[in-house]
Amino acid sequence: MCFLCVCVCVCVCVVPAGFHGSDECTHAHACVCVCRIMAMVSCSLLSVMCVLAVSFAQSEPKTPAQIQIRLAGDKRKHYEGRVEVNYNGEWGTVCDDDFDISAAHVVCRELGYLGAVAWYPSAKYGKGEGHIWLDNVHCTGREASLADCLSNGFGVSDCRHTEDVGVVCTQKRIPGFHFISTSSNDVETLDVRVEDVRIRATFSQRKRIPITEGFVEVKDAGKWRQICDEWWSPMNSRIVCGMHGFPGEKGFNTRSYRLLSARRKKNYWGFSVNCTGNEAHLSTCRMGKHRLMGNSTCARGMPVVVSCVPGRLFAPSQSLGFRKAYRPEQPLVRLRGGGNLGEGRVEVLKGGVWGTVCDDNWDLRAATVVCRELGFGTAKEALTGARLGQGMGPVHMNEVECSGFEKSLTECYFNRDALGCSHEEDAAVRCNVPAMSLRSRLRLSGGRNPYEGRVEVLVERNGSMVWGTVCSENWGMIEAMVVCRQLGLGFASHAFQETWYWPGDVSADSVVMSGVRCSGTEMSLAQCLHHGKHLSCPKGGGRFAAGVSCSDGAPDLVLNAELVEHTTYLEDRPMYMLQCAHEENCLASSAAMADTSSYRRLLRFSSQIHNNGRADFRPKAGQHAWIWHECHRRHYHSMEVFTHYDLLSLNGTRVAEGHKASFCLEDTECDEGIPKRYACANFGQQGITVGCWDTYRHDIDCQWIDVTDVKPGDYIFQVVINPNYEVAESDYTNNIMRCQCRYDGYRIWTYNCHTGGSRSSDVNEFPGIMTNQLQRR
Repeated sequence: MCFLCVCVCVCVCVVPAGFHGSDECTHAHACVCVCRIMAMVSCSLLSVMCVLAVSFAQSEPKTPAQIQIRLAGDKRKHYEGRVEVNYNGEWGTVCDDDFDISAAHVVCRELGYLGAVAWYPSAKYGKGEGHIWLDNVHCTGREASLADCLSNGFGVSDCRHTEDVGVVCTQKRIPGFHFISTSSNDVETLDVRVEDVRIRATFSQRKRIPITEGFVEVKDAGKWRQICDEWWSPMNSRIVCGMHGFPGEKGFNTRSYRLLSARRKKNYWGFSVNCTGNEAHLSTCRMGKHRLMGNSTCARGMPVVVSCVPGRLFAPSQSLGFRKAYRPEQPLVRLRGGGNLGEGRVEVLKGGVWGTVCDDNWDLRAATVVCRELGFGTAKEALTGARLGQGMGPVHMNEVECSGFEKSLTECYFNRDALGCSHEEDAAVRCNVPAMSLRSRLRLSGGRNPYEGRVEVLVERNGSMVWGTVCSENWGMIEAMVVCRQLGLGFASHAFQETWYWPGDVSADSVVMSGVRCSGTEMSLAQCLHHGKHLSCPKGGGRFAAGVSCSDGAPDLVLNAELVEHTTYLEDRPMYMLQCAHEENCLASSAAMADTSSYRRLLRFSSQIHNNGRADFRPKAGQHAWIWHECHRRHYHSMEVFTHYDLLSLNGTRVAEGHKASFCLEDTECDEGIPKRYACANFGQQGITVGCWDTYRHDIDCQWIDVTDVKPGDYIFQVVINPNYEVAESDYTNNIMRCQCRYDGYRIWTYNCHTGGSRSSDVNEFPGIMTNQLQRR
């Protein structure tokens, strides 16, 4: 900026002849102020000097602002999310004004990805908080950092958080890129970046799965390097084990590793690590410059070694006798609704009832406590907003705060007043799990995309490993679920018994696995029951090989047990009014011989079925296969069997049965803000939208159990939804509802109604629920 020139001078008067006196100088035509001319000359000179100074200042190179970038918000994958910038120690967002794919490329490359796939305006990944640091960003796409792009300047914005921009990056990373979460990394001496960390097992232990012990190595500039153990602590080992899927660390034989390391060539990493023990990843620990750099010998120590404790799911299996003698304790925390191993909605047991956790203040520390408690490693993600589906029952915990060292989430501080939290705010986690090499023995072949295809397994035959198909006899949704989970593809959406339209590798056409039957809890298809070397597949493989289609979301149907309990009653109805119901097999077998003037005693009730999952519930059959019932002439029936209604004796014997031969699925009501999508009328689309429910009132035909032949006594009233697993769901354990029931011959009382999996006693009270064996298919 050029400063204002101010001239101070003395007026010199030129007095013409004939003028005298002190006031003569003030006469206009007698005085010439020379200072005016001098001022003009001086200011002109200073102006030139100012312009030169500004030009010189502008020609000096600017130092770019130091920023950090992360992807946050309601992201589905680690490579997508809301763009957030850390500037002056504070995180903020970026406005979508003028943002384009070139700017998205800059963001993704700054995060270590090859580039961007897409970008989204209008807070697609949720609204951020704090400053909106950048607005009207213009990038060429060649900048090294978003800070190098043209913009209004940091903090200069007229946007709101409803305009926060998000990006989707490619899944592939830049080769040799040094990745670290620098937002929580306190570097002591310089900016240290960790590319990758691994546990390298010794030769004798490399065949063990999972690998739990070995040398710790860090990838630096594309090379794997060891770490000197002179400044290594058990807390560091705890973090390394956690990020590899193990809940804790243990001791090991130092002498054997010292002898082994003496014979190995060493290439030490030049930095030390100092973890507090509650970090989610080694890269978030404090880093310091090591006194021994490069290829130094670490004279007073040796390469770091860790030995980890595997969780109960990954530990060597115990003997059957031990399991019978020592029954495992009832867990206090569990995961529900997750499609892959080590992920799900967090549920806590309190007062014998399972409930959820509110996502207020939910963070990686609390999520890591959950993961370690369940036998996994540290948490990869702490999910909010019911990202893995809504739970049911009470919300037990709110505003959870953990130090990271608690043995259980129930030991953390929390606000006991959960008022204001709904199931739309249920917290969830994704945990680090050990590398089990499960995906290497299974593949999908011939599909239109990586999420579908013919199932092919790798097995040993005559001393060599060969690929082959799976016999599709009895192949169903439960088996397909295990396949999708083993491949890390989430849930199954379809199970196929014919795959002629998916030609796979001809060399893998032979059937190598038959008689497959899964409970739904297995980590791999090989753990399911199946024939051994003696295969049995009458149809053969080829076009009859098993296939699957996978999806990252699934519906979850839950019956409103309270409504059933409140609407149960008895009705005596004349037989002549039950002809249509009789045709649909909704009456007891004795009705076939009943006189038209006789009466049937019906146990009637209303059912309200909610979809709490992440995908709409749709019938298995397409519209072309729906059935128009000639008797009722109301709508098309889309599923052969949707619900079972049973009255059981106290020992589990069925004494009366109600049967929905077919079903119309539609959105009767929805949560606020969710539009109805499905209606049965006029041959409309059928299904239940996420956040909606289908209500069958007590006064509708077949919404009953025929108890005409039942004697007075105590019974169990049971309702099962989707009993044959025709449609995939994220959780089958809550598809069953039971009530205690007393019938005196004239009246009936139902009480203590609850859904499967909602109480601690359900393991005993609902046999087979935890293994999805509601009935034999």
